[in-house]
Amino acid sequence: MTESRRPARGQRGQGKQGGPNNRPRQARRPDPAAAAVDQPRVAARDVLRAVRERDAYANLVLPGLLRERKLDARDAALATELAYGACRARGLLDAVIAEGAGRSVDEIDGPILDVLRLGAYQLLRTRIAPHAAVATSVDLARDEFGGGRAGFVNAVLRRVAERSEDEWVARLAPSATADPVGHLAFRYAHPTWIAQAFADALGPDAAELEAVLAADDARPVVHLVARPGEISAEELAMATGGEVGTYSPYAVYLDGGDPGQLEAVREGLAGVQDEGSQLVARALTLAPISGTDGGRWLDLCAGPGGKAALLGALADIEGARVDAVEPAEHRADLVRKTTRGLPVDVHVADGRESGLAPGYDRVLVDAPCTGLGALRRRPEARWRRQPSDVAGLVSLQRELLASAIELVRPGGVVLYSTCSPHLSETVAVVADAVRRYGVTPLDTRELVPGVPSLGDGLGVQLWPHRHGTDAMFMAALRKPE
Repeated sequence: MTESRRPARGQRGQGKQGGPNNRPRQARRPDPAAAAVDQPRVAARDVLRAVRERDAYANLVLPGLLRERKLDARDAALATELAYGACRARGLLDAVIAEGAGRSVDEIDGPILDVLRLGAYQLLRTRIAPHAAVATSVDLARDEFGGGRAGFVNAVLRRVAERSEDEWVARLAPSATADPVGHLAFRYAHPTWIAQAFADALGPDAAELEAVLAADDARPVVHLVARPGEISAEELAMATGGEVGTYSPYAVYLDGGDPGQLEAVREGLAGVQDEGSQLVARALTLAPISGTDGGRWLDLCAGPGGKAALLGALADIEGARVDAVEPAEHRADLVRKTTRGLPVDVHVADGRESGLAPGYDRVLVDAPCTGLGALRRRPEARWRRQPSDVAGLVSLQRELLASAIELVRPGGVVLYSTCSPHLSETVAVVADAVRRYGVTPLDTRELVPGVPSLGDGLGVQLWPHRHGTDAMFMAALRKPE
């Protein structure tokens, strides 16, 4: 949140700390085995570095790193909390670090900034003792860069430790009276434009904005999906020590741990999938179509394969078959692996020009989107997305939905979904399709039975603070006969 940063004050400490173009002459490579350096924090620091330097995804980097470093369960849990938490809270942390350093974070070398973010997160958002948070951060800097930069880290973090998170928010956040959305965005570590998009999507319920942002800023529960026909949610919960989900008949909640190590997941009986995504796939199979369902189903945007796998399992029970379209070969390969043994045929093609013959009974368009509805599971994503991303994605979404309407048979149903509540990506895309192609909107709320608080419109908007799911949107459209 750069608008809250104080301008740099002179060049204090520039000789030792340096700016982005003033690198240390010879940085020592960190030794992960060094006994003097705390290993969970080394792991968390390395995740932050991968995110910053390579645009890596924290949730993809960390699991492999934990297995490689052979951290025990307690250390792995700490590394996970610190890495994900620091990624998620970056905007707030950067504003506080800038105040403590007396300069913009853009003037602080990246590797040192990683250490400062890690230390500031511990000071502001964990119960770790302040002296431990500062000392371990200083050790990280000293191990790699020597005493000069360690002194800079020590000085900045001691400034950070002078106030609690609430006190820093009161000092640095926009006025709650003059800019209530900006104030909440700062407090809950969201870019203001994303907070405004949530408020717009909530509409008359915009008073719930703080609850949305707070839920989005918290560590999410892991959701598993039990493969229909192979294992029930009850059986999966017993096997994993989890809890049966609230809304999807296939959902199981886990409080933590590495789900990739679960036997049921390794054997293909279950997968990791947000409950909201499960509801989307199920809604397609529940949608009323005109005439007989010939069992010809299509997933037009299938990668990486979670919804295709659930559709394939349901198709196997119903005697149907699914075509899954994915333009990228490596993602298509993920779909093949995820759907192995199921009646799913994978096609490497652009969904806008798939080359498939029309006549599908049911078509899912889980369109590429900004992903604003899944920010709690992708901690760094909120700081990567920009408002300028929306227009190009909306154009793609409209083209994919038009292709789906062309491919579905008269009387068949298209289910359009996004993992974003942004109005431009949801109701606006659907309204455009209704106007252009004469499709009939169905009451999609009837396709998610038992799920409350879905609003007054025909579409469905799920929310993390209401339903414990990602903020998935879905709308069912029937092609006229």
